[in-house]
Amino acid sequence: MKISTKGRYTLRMLLDLAEHKNEGFISLKDISERQNISKKYLEQLVTLLSRPEILRTNRGNKGGYMLAKEPSHYTVGQILKITEGGLTPVSCMEDEPNQCERRGYCKTLPIWQGLEEVINNYLDSITLEDVLENFKDANNSEYYI
Repeated sequence: MKISTKGRYTLRMLLDLAEHKNEGFISLKDISERQNISKKYLEQLVTLLSRPEILRTNRGNKGGYMLAKEPSHYTVGQILKITEGGLTPVSCMEDEPNQCERRGYCKTLPIWQGLEEVINNYLDSITLEDVLENFKDANNSEYYI
């Protein structure tokens, strides 16, 4: 499984909004400059995320975007499922219920089911807040005596 540029950039954009949540609405221009992602590409991502439970928007001079909820309410899994259309490791498991003609006797199906479970459990356990906190902790190398 490979996460697309769309998934990676969406995650970076939402992390940027989470990091700057106390600044109000953030322009795509500001996100673009900080994340080194073209504004045009960010515009495409915003269209994908234009759901009330993900982003709030404001038009005009002080316009921009902000998270609709606190960073602790967004998981990496949730975000990647929106951008990637799912996190299924093999195409035969994309339909629910499984429509594969071999599903009744496929010896490898349990492997793929287990992998999907591990992927989803892991990514659904990480919030945007967790990512920011882990980054802050890793970069806080001050030493006090």
